[in-house]
Amino acid sequence: MITLALIGLLGGLITGVSPCVLPMLPIIFFAGTTGRPVAAGSVLVETEKTTRDLRPLKIIGGIVVSFSLFTLAGSVILSALGLPDDFLRWAGLMVLTVVGLGLIFPALGHWIEKPFYRLPKVNRNGNSAFVLGLGLGTLYVPCAGPVLAAITVAGATGNVGWRTVVLTVSFAIGAALPLLIFASAGARISQRVKAYRDHARGFRIAGGVVMIALAVALAFNITDVIQRALPSYTSGLEKKVAENKTVQGALAPAIGTGSEELAKCTPGAAQLASCGAAPEFRGTQKWFNTPGGRPATLAGLKGKVVLVDFWAYSCINCQRATPHLLAWDKAYRSLGLQIVGVHSPEFAFEKSAANVRSAIGKEQVTYPVVQDNNLATWTAYRNQYWPAKYLVDAEGNVRSIKFGEGGYGRTEDQIRELLTAANPEVRLPAPVDGTVHADSIGADGTTPETYLAYSRSTNLNGSGELTPNKTVAFGLNAAQPDDTYSLGGNWAVGTQSVTSTQGSRARLNFQAAKVYHVLAGEGTVTVSVPGEPDKTIKVSGTPYTYQLIDDPAPQRRTITLTYSPGISAFTFSFG
Repeated sequence: MITLALIGLLGGLITGVSPCVLPMLPIIFFAGTTGRPVAAGSVLVETEKTTRDLRPLKIIGGIVVSFSLFTLAGSVILSALGLPDDFLRWAGLMVLTVVGLGLIFPALGHWIEKPFYRLPKVNRNGNSAFVLGLGLGTLYVPCAGPVLAAITVAGATGNVGWRTVVLTVSFAIGAALPLLIFASAGARISQRVKAYRDHARGFRIAGGVVMIALAVALAFNITDVIQRALPSYTSGLEKKVAENKTVQGALAPAIGTGSEELAKCTPGAAQLASCGAAPEFRGTQKWFNTPGGRPATLAGLKGKVVLVDFWAYSCINCQRATPHLLAWDKAYRSLGLQIVGVHSPEFAFEKSAANVRSAIGKEQVTYPVVQDNNLATWTAYRNQYWPAKYLVDAEGNVRSIKFGEGGYGRTEDQIRELLTAANPEVRLPAPVDGTVHADSIGADGTTPETYLAYSRSTNLNGSGELTPNKTVAFGLNAAQPDDTYSLGGNWAVGTQSVTSTQGSRARLNFQAAKVYHVLAGEGTVTVSVPGEPDKTIKVSGTPYTYQLIDDPAPQRRTITLTYSPGISAFTFSFG
């Protein structure tokens, strides 16, 4: 728990000094200076000084409470009330505007604080600071990082336990601490600078004007200009945190003591290990390829070697792994192997049972597949990747874990070892791995799958920040670094995709022979490759994987894409 809290705090501190918080700083500073004056002559009485000292804490406390609550439960609350997704943002802008008006017009300020008059009299003055903090918490949009991604996924899937709450609150506190410094600086100026005390009324009006002006700037995304002008000076530190093994282990979701045992398995290890009992399939929806559509259970499969395969049908990495699964199923099913596909969607559109059924038919999958739309089974297995394979022996214990593509020969060797252990008399055919024709990825330095959306993007390298539920102006990188991408023009940023508007472009540097792009909407994407004629791809309908590049051998290249308005872009994949 302490480690988790420290990771959350560190992630929050990095976010708190990133370019994403810049629009908040003037608001926080002026909010700290605008405590209600209660003075005797020109000398402040002691009780007012105490109240003013607490005002920054009230503002930051409001931000922490609001950010934590709505990050974890905002989507559930809005859905239950039938409110639009951007309701909280506009509510926060309204609070910021009203508090600003309250600083300009004292009568309105008294009205804002009136609900707090029913509370105990201790520190009653300045309670509007907490209200302001609550409003700012809905406007606070920190830069994406590994900690915030874990929190966002937990909130979106509803898998919110004490670990997520600890992580969220510690992250919010870490992100708010730099803001507390600015609020405290404003409070100190208001207490100690005589010029402020002599012109307190004027400073309050100025603070109100600044708050209203920034509310307008936030509403129309004008503050993005400041963020685009500054380099992403915290990206390197965020990457180090994301790649740290301790951080990855702490952020890996786990349910129950059985799941904790899975940590004993080293993903991709050549030797089988004993990693505890395999978690049962849970929280699932529709089953495919089972008698009468009835659920399969690990208890019912005891005595067989089970390969649990986590996949998503639009994931190109999963599509490339499917031929190997089909070959193993054909060669070893009659000898005691049972593959179970757990379809855990990356995106909302993948939750459709009809879409999953169509994908199963297209890939000619005949082994059982179950929908895991709420990622309940995914979480029980502490999974973090698409695709992922968990080998379970005939006694129901997890013996091997493989994340991502590749290593198929090693996995087949482990399958054969477990089949022989379950039935020493079994006569196995020759290994089939060498006979499977499928694209591969990653083994020879191929660029890893690249996500474009706010919640999972890790290698954006250009001007502009991914800010959810906002239309952001980006700038292409003139010299795109290896294995990164940049966006250009205006993009509507979502948690799962980015959608083109006016002048939307993307630049991608990669090492691969083949490049795929998951797209949706109606329009075109023009692919520009140096030294080659432009190629135009027509996009139509629901998310689909389109091939951009098809070279005979892998090579390092940079391409530029131009999108017509209305195209939603999800991922780049490489082969």
